[in-house]
Amino acid sequence: MNHTKNVRLLIIIAALGYFVDVYDLILFIIVRQPSLQSLGYSGAALTEKGISLLNLQMLGMLIGGIVWGILGDKKGRLSVLFGTILLYSLANILNGMITTIDQYYILRFVAGFGLAGELGIGITLISEVMSKEHRGIGTTIVSGIGIAGAVVGFLVADRFDWRMAYYVGGGMGLLLLLLRVSVAESGMFTKAKTSEVKRGSFLQFLIVKKNFIKYIRCIFIGIPVWFTIGIIVTLATELATELHIVGNVTGSKAVMYHYIGASTGAFLTGFISQRLRSRKKALLIALSGLVITLSILFLSSGISNTMFYALLLIIGIPNGYWSVFMASASEQFGTNIRATVTTSAPNFVRGMVVLLTTLFSFLHKEAGMGFVPAIILIGIAVLALAIIATLKTEDTFGKDLDYIEG
Repeated sequence: MNHTKNVRLLIIIAALGYFVDVYDLILFIIVRQPSLQSLGYSGAALTEKGISLLNLQMLGMLIGGIVWGILGDKKGRLSVLFGTILLYSLANILNGMITTIDQYYILRFVAGFGLAGELGIGITLISEVMSKEHRGIGTTIVSGIGIAGAVVGFLVADRFDWRMAYYVGGGMGLLLLLLRVSVAESGMFTKAKTSEVKRGSFLQFLIVKKNFIKYIRCIFIGIPVWFTIGIIVTLATELATELHIVGNVTGSKAVMYHYIGASTGAFLTGFISQRLRSRKKALLIALSGLVITLSILFLSSGISNTMFYALLLIIGIPNGYWSVFMASASEQFGTNIRATVTTSAPNFVRGMVVLLTTLFSFLHKEAGMGFVPAIILIGIAVLALAIIATLKTEDTFGKDLDYIEG
């Protein structure tokens, strides 16, 4: 297969892989209540068990992000792609067969562990096989198409039983394995493999000050995305009550509308990055847009549920900067630890949801702060950290990635 065809196929595979990743990640939020109700839980137990399942899934993603990233740098990008898709596809199918809460706990952890490697490894491969001027286009396509998986997750869950929704996700993943067979390994990794430099060392982020600072900045830049998803969108029903929204607001519709905006935003932010030939400028524009749109939301007391959903969609547009965030993170480090960074960083960002929700609960319940003021305070903190981190981060547009970290 020639290089151009390999790149095109790789983009398709990475995009569909991330599509299934987001489908499963958001599907659990959508089917959480019906799946637990079928196991006999109701009332406060629905919330308690749901939070436990979400935390286990996120714990799996945190651990998986490190493990798959290290393996991607040590064993190769393609072998990890096969491993992640197989694991989370089988876990998805088994999720549809559960009969006890303990089985659900185990399989959400396994699914999270498997899902953790999909996006980072795909973005790493694209960054290494495409030209430095055009690789941003590849990551934008992957992110834009992938985020749409949340919308499909809503549509499938809305029309089918929750068990069938899990089967559909697992089936889509297994079909991807057929496409992956003909994809070639990254030439940069093949070159790095012949050198004597140590590959996939997570310690490089802990003991090398320069790498640690760059890595923490990458994480800070991405946190507002999952602050918005994990608190604003996930708690949309409760937030609507606090803001006196007129009409019923459901969590599943909130997810769908927000992700329609995020998918659009992923393409838009990627286009802006290419047009301005800058990752930093695109990120700062998106973060500024997020500040403005979130401010409008909190000032919109008493609006209709239609307008509330529309605002969630609009907020999703700047929140779609995930595509440029992933490209920037991948471009910050050398080939020998690039997969480790690109795979673990977004999963640390996702895992921050646990910390953010815990902080929110403390401020709201223990410290006695109001529901909306607690969210606003956390939002100001994460957005300020993200903007500062972006300003101090190297702009990597057009950077030559064929190098290793000493």
